[in-house]
Amino acid sequence: MRDQDVGAAAEPKRNMDGLNWFCIRSQPKHEHIAAAHLKSAGHEVFLPRIRYKKATRRGPVWFNEALFPNYVFARFVWKDSLADVMHSRGVSTVIHFGEHWPIITETEISCLRELADDAHMFTVEEMFNPGEEVAIAGGSFNGLTGVVQKYLPSRQRVAILLEFLGRQTQVEISPDQLVRSDCDPRSKVI
Repeated sequence: MRDQDVGAAAEPKRNMDGLNWFCIRSQPKHEHIAAAHLKSAGHEVFLPRIRYKKATRRGPVWFNEALFPNYVFARFVWKDSLADVMHSRGVSTVIHFGEHWPIITETEISCLRELADDAHMFTVEEMFNPGEEVAIAGGSFNGLTGVVQKYLPSRQRVAILLEFLGRQTQVEISPDQLVRSDCDPRSKVI
């Protein structure tokens, strides 16, 4: 390394004079703030989000979160904009490994964009299979768990088998009131 390079950040290996995608680490729960400030500074930003249903005391509620918590993708010229990006509100750092600054390819960003809708949202639809254990979130059976028996598409209902009052009973419930009853923390009643 030459004397003038000491202390200077090493450039990524690929086309540093052009626009490249980089992975930005945001401050905790500030992905949207980092994305907004990077956009307002004129950078192209991609913040994929996930939409999923979660059981709450009020019943099932749809939540939106960053698909990659604490990360956002931004496209900028590394040489010209690195300092501005690193000091943007909500940004913790641009991901790098020592002197290596990895670039996200246009193909990788395009693949993610194709999977998401126009608002960069990935929606997790609740599709329940017969035999799957579910929790009821809302209505008179709120908090009970049961096993899916079958879908009743003509009535937009799901038939589930409940252990209720000491015996097994089949009930029909709207799929909007059901969530998965597994170890995923997103499906637990809060």
